[in-house]
Amino acid sequence: MKKYLVLLPTVLFLLVFFLVPILSIIVESIYQPQKGWVAGKYLQFFTQRISRVAYTRSLLMSLLVTVVSLAIGYPSALAIVSLKSDSLKSFLMTLVVFPLMTNSVARTFSWLAVLGREGLINNLLISLKLTDSPRRLLYTPGAVFFGLLQLFLPLMIISLVSALENLPKEVPLAAKSLGANAFKLFTRVYIPLTVEGIVAGSTLVFTGCITAYVTPAVLGGSRVTMLSTLLYQKTSVTLDWGMATVIAVVMFATTLVVNYLSRKISSLGVSRQ
Repeated sequence: MKKYLVLLPTVLFLLVFFLVPILSIIVESIYQPQKGWVAGKYLQFFTQRISRVAYTRSLLMSLLVTVVSLAIGYPSALAIVSLKSDSLKSFLMTLVVFPLMTNSVARTFSWLAVLGREGLINNLLISLKLTDSPRRLLYTPGAVFFGLLQLFLPLMIISLVSALENLPKEVPLAAKSLGANAFKLFTRVYIPLTVEGIVAGSTLVFTGCITAYVTPAVLGGSRVTMLSTLLYQKTSVTLDWGMATVIAVVMFATTLVVNYLSRKISSLGVSRQ
């Protein structure tokens, strides 16, 4: 019984500051005392073109950033864990964590110096005579993609490094001694035994991407509307709080569904292995 009492502060904190606000938003998106049942706003959300475009773009962008982060982060984490020098490993992990110590607003605005009309890339293209005039790199889906990738890639690497470090070193050696090549070692040993780290990292990256506001607002502007920027417009411009609660619930539900599907897919892959 005593060991459960230790969990009581955490449970109370999550109940008061997470579960109750989430439930209140869900209830408010369905029923409001002064207006009655307003569940029809969900239908309105999916029938309006701007909402559908923002939702589809946010979903695809978040999935793409998650997949690319996993493709880049797993080899990077594997290389860091395989280092024999503890000092070098600590140095590389410091480099990975260092961007997280920088304010996300500052990191996002730094892309203006890279992607702007007078930015680093346009000056390089003009100096190499690859183009005669500056290209529009800002306020595009590509700019938002790279901004989100830079923002959340460290979370994926940290999750994978933690999962790989918990993997017993004898397991890969045993697989190699039994004749496993590099491909089989990766697909049948590393991935199944680090699936929890993959799911955790993917959840963090996807959730961060679909709820991020500063990066889409600065790098995408009004040309690339995402769910987060649409939510800001509903609350600060049009003052449509009913639709704002619907957008918030849709974002939350999408995150839960994607996390559930990723866990199911990963568990099926592990069971087949």
